[in-house]
This record gives sequence, C-alpha cells and structure tokens, in this order.
Amino acid sequence: MDYVRFIIENRRFLAFGFLVALFSSFGQTFFISLFSADIRLDFGLTHGQFGYVYAVATLSSGLCLMWLGGKIDHVDLRFYSALVCGGMVAACFFMAWTPGYFYLIAAIFFLRLAGQGLMSHVSATSMIRYFQEGRGKAISIGSLGHSLGEAVFPLLAVALLASMGWRESWVLIGLILGVGLIPLTQWLLRGHAHRHQRLVETSAARAATRSGRDWTNREVLRDPKFYVLMTSVLAPSFIITGFFFHQVHLAETKGWSLA
Repeated sequence: MDYVRFIIENRRFLAFGFLVALFSSFGQTFFISLFSADIRLDFGLTHGQFGYVYAVATLSSGLCLMWLGGKIDHVDLRFYSALVCGGMVAACFFMAWTPGYFYLIAAIFFLRLAGQGLMSHVSATSMIRYFQEGRGKAISIGSLGHSLGEAVFPLLAVALLASMGWRESWVLIGLILGVGLIPLTQWLLRGHAHRHQRLVETSAARAATRSGRDWTNREVLRDPKFYVLMTSVLAPSFIITGFFFHQVHLAETKGWSLA
C-alpha cells in the first residue's frame, strides 16, 4: 500500500521520469541497431565500417555528455528537458535526411547524445534529486521506462521497417516525439517551481550543518578507486551494447527472422 500511495501522491513527476526514460529508447543501441542492415545497404557499408561509425559517434557523445549533463544543475528542469527532447526530435529528422557517410556519424552522434545520454540522464537525475523520501521507489519506477522500451520498441521498429523505409521510420518517430512527448513532459512538470524551491530550502539547511565538502571532478579523476569502480560499471555496458549492436547480424547468421 505504501508503494501505491507513493505513486498516487507523486504520479505526475513519476510519470515524467518514466516517460523520458521510455522514449530515450530511440537513442539506445537495441533500437538503432535494428535499422543496421538497411543503413549498411543504403550507404554501402560493411559490418566493420558501420561498427566504426557507431563507435566514434557513441564515444564522442559520451565525452560531450560529461559537459552537457552537468548543465542540469544550473538550468530549470522544464527548460532543460524541453531542450533535450527537442534535440532528440531534431536528431531523428537528421537521421532520416542524412545523405552521406560523415553525416551518418553526426546523426548517430546526436541520437546517442540526446537519447541514450541526456534523456536517460534527465530521468535518473530528476528522480534522485527531488525525492528525499522514497528515493529508491522513484528511481525504480523511472527506470521501468527503460525496461518497457526494450520490451516494446523493437517490435515497433520491425513493424515500421516492414511497412515503410528506415528513413520514413525516423521521420515518424520524430513527429511522435515532437507532437506527443514535449508537450506531455511540460504538462507533467507544471508546478515544478514549488518542488524546486523546497529542494533549495532543504539543501541550504543541510549545507549549514554539514562539516564535509563535495569532491571536485579533478579530485575524483585523481583517485585510483574511481578507475576500479569505473571498470566494473562499464564492463556490462560494453558487453550488452556489443550484443545489441550485432543482433541483426546474429539473426541473419542463424537464419532467424527479426519478426
């Protein structure tokens, strides 16, 4: 009952975190890779060449995320989330239009940065930051968006590819995000100013009684324990991403249909 009461009392903000996580799926490897066969055919790329494109775009977006992700600490969440979702819409349209090899790198870069990077970041950060009580519940509910996306959106991708081209599919996705997600997230964040003001007041009270201080980025990077932890955190992501990226090739090798 506590869980149900928690969801009812915070339904709008929890829905915001859930939906942003859900629609980050369009920038995730498991979704983009389903278009890999059509993209490789269109651009005349081998598996290795497309893997290189994807690796460069993903690693570059990760580096940019280190800077852009920090801006959420200094910008109103409503404005920040609108920019991020708007960036994802633009990335979808850019992906649909991309005419050549280097444009493809840029398109995947923006999809990965806006979707897998910043939209996931917005969902997780907002759930962590604004829930002092029930934080674990909030994070788990928000992260369900990722799980639902992995379960549902591959079916959508296969259906889109069966009914229209891969470029037209990305146009449709961009329209769905632009017409549906952006207005919906802004509506769900109505009244957020009061929530943020409570956070500011609580943070100020805690800062006045706290004896320690936060570490700087430079201090974290100089600590050897950071690299040990980073290795254990990154390893599963590298393995799972590699599997998802080659899922179409694995299916073709086994003679399986994507449907």
